[in-house]
Amino acid sequence: MVELSELEHDALVEIFNIGVGQAAAAMSGIVNEEVTMSVPSITFLSRSEAAQLLEDAHRNNNAGNGERICGVSQHYEGAFSTEALLMFPEDKSLEIVRLMVGETVPLDELSEMEQEAMSEIGNIILNSCVGTLANIFQQELHGSLPVYHVGSSDDILHATGTRADTVVMMLHIDFILEKHQIHGYVAFILDITALSDLKDQIARYLQRTMGIQ
Repeated sequence: MVELSELEHDALVEIFNIGVGQAAAAMSGIVNEEVTMSVPSITFLSRSEAAQLLEDAHRNNNAGNGERICGVSQHYEGAFSTEALLMFPEDKSLEIVRLMVGETVPLDELSEMEQEAMSEIGNIILNSCVGTLANIFQQELHGSLPVYHVGSSDDILHATGTRADTVVMMLHIDFILEKHQIHGYVAFILDITALSDLKDQIARYLQRTMGIQ
């Protein structure tokens, strides 16, 4: 597996924090509440390790209540190819949708709105992250329309394909509103070529900005 140096890893965390910062500004306007988002960590895992991490985090945050996860995926092509996924526990996604549409909407109608609302949120957050990468790398990355998924963490991570030679770049996102704190994840599924292309782009960025060879 291609591994990032500590400097490359720190640069990637910084780039994604710029991206989610832009997404937070857009989300604040939608939910009419101050939203702050940060990416405290990035890890590179196999799909099975990533699924286990999601299950453990879901279990710890929800005391075992509910097992389903909502995900929104988009495929990107350009400087590198990847499937990007935004994921929240199902009960938290309903909480976010409730903030978007207001407290007066009945629960049964809320569930019907969930797919459309979560696709919109996924579009905002994923495009902010990927758009920031493209701008900083001075490259183009073109995305598909968002696709909504519901299921176990394993179902969600395999919904975009089952190729064995892939690595999951997992971003832990703290999604903090004035009265709510929600933990979610963004996963970028990369094959070995895409991971190598990403590492090359980070190296070129560091060379441009810091003169590091």
